[in-house]
Amino acid sequence: MTSPAGVLFDVDGTLVDTTYLHAVTWWEGFRAGRYDVPVAQIHRAVGMGSDRLLDHLLGTERDRSRDELIRAVHGERYAPFLSQLRPLPGATNLLRTCHERGQRVALASSATPEELTAMRRALAADDAVEVATSSGDAERSKPEPDIIDAALRRLGLETDQVVYVGDSIWDVAACAKLGVPCVALTCGGTSRAELAGAGAVAVYEDPADLLAHLDDSPLSAA
Repeated sequence: MTSPAGVLFDVDGTLVDTTYLHAVTWWEGFRAGRYDVPVAQIHRAVGMGSDRLLDHLLGTERDRSRDELIRAVHGERYAPFLSQLRPLPGATNLLRTCHERGQRVALASSATPEELTAMRRALAADDAVEVATSSGDAERSKPEPDIIDAALRRLGLETDQVVYVGDSIWDVAACAKLGVPCVALTCGGTSRAELAGAGAVAVYEDPADLLAHLDDSPLSAA
């Protein structure tokens, strides 16, 4: 069996340690909007785009007049972390190793352009990355597959030529809609059982764990 021609990576929570920063700063946004949403619930929604996250946590029948305030406070409270972001264990080496093996590497992120720039700076592996997408490249956010489809189009590859690596059930769901196998990591705070139950083809602890088992992983044999 041949290795996938391309490997697509989610970035927030998969390669860079941001999940809980987003959870707390969204909590502050909700408080500013006079909503009392437990952080644990917010954490489980991280990975969705902001529009879907608000619908998921607050319901579609809410008064939307406070939505922009919630998003603005989240962005304002998250911004100071952008210069402090750190890659998760093994993330940079995993990107470089895939590239050195001849695989085409894409960052398929629905983060804002500013956030993606900060995460790429933290990863310091741009020479190994061929394509990177942000929220501006997709009309719909995860769990819809638009951002993954955008990365595929830029790479010029088909769904059966790639594997996706993510950390949330929203990543798994988006991949399922395209028929792309999703390898999941628990470093974003979602359990192995939940990720496997959602349909992940394999689950590892973090990028370092995936790298240590790379030859036996779906990244090596389609």
